[in-house]
Amino acid sequence: MLETNIVLVDELSLLGVKIDLPNAPVLMIVGKKGFIGCGYFNIEVADKVAQALAIVSGVSSFDDVLAATIKDVSSTAVELGVTIGMTGANAARLLA
Repeated sequence: MLETNIVLVDELSLLGVKIDLPNAPVLMIVGKKGFIGCGYFNIEVADKVAQALAIVSGVSSFDDVLAATIKDVSSTAVELGVTIGMTGANAARLLA
């Protein structure tokens, strides 16, 4: 099943996308400059296409993504100020 929602971080609106799979959902929160994705996403591919991507893991909801710690970031996300160790909410502010 596919679910889309508007995810609010402060006054910023981002697009939340969730795809339910049998073992774990695919989750992403998309802003105008890039997105936060779950462990299904790949930093090397994001770097090849110059996509700003921050990775979180162990998440099953949009709230989990925002509360999680960033585990990896693409080069383009680093240029926007996203760093490993920040929260998904802080990364979302930079990627909105």
